[in-house]
Parts: sequence; C-alpha cells; structure tokens
Amino acid sequence: MNAIAEFKGELAALSAALLWAVVSVVYGYLGQKIPPMLLNLSKGVVAIALLLLTLFLRDFLLPALDSPAFLPSLSSPFNTLNEFALLPLFLLILSGAIGITFGDTVFFAALNQLGARRTLLIHTLAPPFTALLAILFLGEQLTLIAWGGMLITIIGVAWTIAERVSGTNSTTRLLPGVSLGLLAALAQAVGAVLSRAALAQTAIDPLWSTLIRLLAGVSLLLLWMLWKQGRQVLAGLGSQRLLAIVFVTAFFSTYLGIWLQQISLKFAPAGIAQTLSSTSPIFVLPLAIALGEFVSIRAMLGAVVSLVGIALLFLWR
Repeated sequence: MNAIAEFKGELAALSAALLWAVVSVVYGYLGQKIPPMLLNLSKGVVAIALLLLTLFLRDFLLPALDSPAFLPSLSSPFNTLNEFALLPLFLLILSGAIGITFGDTVFFAALNQLGARRTLLIHTLAPPFTALLAILFLGEQLTLIAWGGMLITIIGVAWTIAERVSGTNSTTRLLPGVSLGLLAALAQAVGAVLSRAALAQTAIDPLWSTLIRLLAGVSLLLLWMLWKQGRQVLAGLGSQRLLAIVFVTAFFSTYLGIWLQQISLKFAPAGIAQTLSSTSPIFVLPLAIALGEFVSIRAMLGAVVSLVGIALLFLWR
C-alpha cells in the first residue's frame, strides 16, 4: 500500500494509457461511422454528465480554489486572479481550451493528413515538450534517472509506432500533416503544464479539475461546430447502437481516462506523467495479438525498451 501511495501519480498515468489503448480499438470502428469532431464532442458531453453525477454522489459541491504556491509573483492581470483565488480555475479553463478544443482538433486534422502511425510518432514529442515547459514555467527539476527513463520510454514507443510507418501511402501530404502533428503535441504539452500548475500545490480535487477542463474544451468545441455546421452538427448520431457505444467508450476513455490523467498530473512531475500517459501504443500490442493481428519482433522489442524506461521512471526519486 505504501508503494501505491508513493507512486499514485505514475500508476494513474499508466492506468490512463491502458484504458486509452483498449478504447482505441473501439474508436477505430466509431471513426468509420461518426465524424471525428462529432465523436470528440459527444464523448465529452457524456463524460461531463458522468462527472456531475459522481460529484453529486460524493457531495463535492464546490472545488477548493486556493492559488498555487509557486505562482505568487505573476504580473497583472494574474495578480488579480490570484487575490480572488481564481487563478487555478483560469489555468484549468485555459488548459481545456488549448489541450482539448485546439489540441484534439489539430490532432484529428493530422490524422487525416498522415494516418494514425505517423501522427502518433510525432505525438511522442509531447512528453519532452511537457518536461521542458515544466522546467521553464514551473521550476520542476528531474534527476538524470528520470530523464533517462523518459528518453528510453519515448524511444521504445516511437520505435514500436514507426514499425509500420514505412508502409503508408507515399502520396500523403507530409509537410502540412507534420505541422499539424507538432501543433497537437505542443498543445497537449501546454495543456498538461497548465493543469499541473493548477493541481500540484492546491487542494482542488482531480475530479473537479477534470470537469472544469472538459466543460471549457467541450463548450468551445460545440460553439465552433455550431458556427461551422449549424443544426447539422448532430446528424451523425442517429443510431441508438452508436450512441450506446459512444457512451461506453466515453465512460472509459474520457471520464475515467482524463480523471486518471489529472490525478497523475497532481502527484507526478508533468513530464513523467505525460510520458507514462503516452504509452498506449505499447498496451495495444497484446490486444492486437489477441485479435489475431501480426506483431513483429521489432514491435515487441520496442515494447521491451519502453518497459525498461517505465521501470526507471519508478526509480527516479
């Protein structure tokens, strides 16, 4: 039990990665039936409803919004927010807007340009982006073991993903897709650091931070889609069977997954939390084998390398 308490941030990040790996198989089916932006919106709405129900059952009426201790010297207008204990709320709203609304949008756009493998390969840059931003803006310091563990984990994940990249269509428009992929990775990193800033030294519960981020991200996404598509925005959700599948996937990926991610950002350094949360491609391999897909020796070796890196991340303290 002591080990679980000591590493609850790291364990939460790995649990989130595992959930996202399992649900990604279902998203492969849903993506053929529902437009990506509508899928993102619908699962966000379901997750918000589940979070509100959970907060009601736990009698969490209002979040504690004391300001982060490591942000006392921010200049105006942040000082005003700090005085009224609204800075964590502002940071979480900004995190949702950048990480969910903008980050997920450009991630889906990159998927359309590059395909899943190349997009995920570029997305492995999110953890080092997160670690560097946390050093610059939060003053976080990592040991050499932690940096080594991050590097080895990222190399293992990238090696596993890149295994099939060479087989993708050579006519794919690389430059726009790579640009979108880099923007998505940077947006995820900024969103993670903003969440870390709001969570690390405040009393706010990760459940509340998850809800605030989702409300901000989904609200902006809905406004954008209504502006672009009007009433046709919900046209892709006509089947009750699809709605049921969306509900189940939203429960595991968005409700539980993002909640676990927020727990990891509260109790582990941002770079490490982001690295462990990005190991979904490794967890996908056993699922692929179970579904009868061929998994190469190279992919298996990449998974082993990542596991070595993960082990180092549990030894960094």
